[in-house]
Amino acid sequence: MNLIQAVVNQITESMQNAEITTSVVLAVLAVASILALYEFIVYQAVLHRSLYNKAFNISIAVLPLFISTIILCLQSNLVITLGTIGALAIIRFRTAVKDPVDLIFILWSLHTGITCGCQLYEMAVITSLVATVAMVILGHVNKRMKTHILVVHCKSSGGEDRLKELLEKNTGRYRIKSRNYTEKGMDYVFEIVARQASDLASAMEMEESVERFSLMEYDSDDVL
Repeated sequence: MNLIQAVVNQITESMQNAEITTSVVLAVLAVASILALYEFIVYQAVLHRSLYNKAFNISIAVLPLFISTIILCLQSNLVITLGTIGALAIIRFRTAVKDPVDLIFILWSLHTGITCGCQLYEMAVITSLVATVAMVILGHVNKRMKTHILVVHCKSSGGEDRLKELLEKNTGRYRIKSRNYTEKGMDYVFEIVARQASDLASAMEMEESVERFSLMEYDSDDVL
């Protein structure tokens, strides 16, 4: 019991000795704001989806400000620490995150808030820069080869062989997603990877067996 009591007393004394002045709070918020603005810009620059979510971007930019001040409060007093942990434990967020990359930006915001609240500014800056470089490099891997969805209506069933030959010449790879046989002809849905969609579209226009077609760029859950 004496050992446990000594450990508790040491932790309590170390936390109660932390003095949070106005200058410390302003410095923490200033650095957190700069890094949050940097993350705001990076989210717009490296976003790989076709649809930009402005509300989410604002959320991840404001989140570090709250996290950093919460960390400051946790350093000030043991009672406040326990109360804050208990209050945060009952909070549940039901908003679904559709894109895994959004989780990275959420974790980035939390990391910025925690490191700035602990006044580890150098760690926050270095981590933000390294994360940006990693996302830019990985985001440009195979960027030249874009995935498209090709919907084709053919006049007769014999057009499938012609379509396969055409796709082999003008795409990196393709896969038939569905076939729909009707009295008026055949409907096909292809998932293709092509460097130049314009060249494929020109070849499709010259194909006699194709009555009409649609070519849409496909990116994750977004189809344009």
